[in-house]
Amino acid sequence: MRSTQQLSITLPVEMARLIKERVASGAYASESEVIREGLRALQEREGAVEKWLREEVAPAYDRHKANPERAKPLAEVASRVQHHMDSAAKKVR
Repeated sequence: MRSTQQLSITLPVEMARLIKERVASGAYASESEVIREGLRALQEREGAVEKWLREEVAPAYDRHKANPERAKPLAEVASRVQHHMDSAAKKVR
């Protein structure tokens, strides 16, 4: 039994060009290899997002629901984030 399946796909010209460039550069042996690598990267990213949601977001939500009075007002959070960004920008200059 075959472990592969042939597909016919249509891509925007720019994406097709990128695939062909990767093969031409020698980074990949075939167009199929480029697509497979892209799909593996997509699976990894989706797995990372799922893990983040499960391990960080859901517990934070549960903590908030259990104790909502600990929440900070949005304006305060936005001000702290802006201050942090301003400080970081000054360090870069």
